Amino acid sequence: MKHVLLYVLGLFMVAGGINHFVNPRVYVRMMPPYLPWHGPLVFWSGVAEVLLGVGLMVPATRMVSAWGLIALFIAIFPANLQMALQPERFRKLPRPLLWARLPLQGVLVLWAWWYTQGAGT
Repeated sequence: MKHVLLYVLGLFMVAGGINHFVNPRVYVRMMPPYLPWHGPLVFWSGVAEVLLGVGLMVPATRMVSAWGLIALFIAIFPANLQMALQPERFRKLPRPLLWARLPLQGVLVLWAWWYTQGAGT
């Protein structure tokens, strides 16, 4: 099961990263106003999601990619918090879903951390 979930997470990250290039405006709207360079940050976070997702699925880069995903999930937490604090900017998403994204970040961190343990992956 752990091996299957590895590919689920990897593909989820690749798809999410690609979506940064397909729908960048959504991600720009998520950016907290105190962060500079919203467009470039969205672009580079998309690149990071794709590279780390692929890297997670490659045994030689799995552990470093898992640590990179943990760092990425922590780094993007402020954008998810921004979404919850400004629900009027995301009318298509129910407010409870915006708040549910916050603890989901913790689940994603733990999921990625599972693959830093090495054995059985």
